[in-house]
Amino acid sequence: MATETAMPIEFLATTRLGEKGQLTVPKEYRDALGLESGAVVAVLRLGNGLLLIPEQDRFRLLCERIAGIFAGHGVTGSELLESLPASRRRVFERHYPELVRTGKTRTSQSKKKNPA
Repeated sequence: MATETAMPIEFLATTRLGEKGQLTVPKEYRDALGLESGAVVAVLRLGNGLLLIPEQDRFRLLCERIAGIFAGHGVTGSELLESLPASRRRVFERHYPELVRTGKTRTSQSKKKNPA
């Protein structure tokens, strides 16, 4: 297993949410992360908290790491894409069992309209 360099964890005491829902990221953090005006930042909800991830680096690195894990297990991109419909169906069945039992799913309604 590869050894990872520990990332420093810093705590921002407070910032205010603006009238239009905007947050100000402190200048020292923007400078350290190379964020300029208009930079794309992913916002992930984790329970009652939010995680901000600058997409130009962190999101790309996360995607590369995930892709590396799949490649290490011999899973190709096309195999992953082929597994999505079945995965989507399992998630739907788990979250909406009442719709599955009654047959009132969009898929079953689409099939009824298009008998081909």
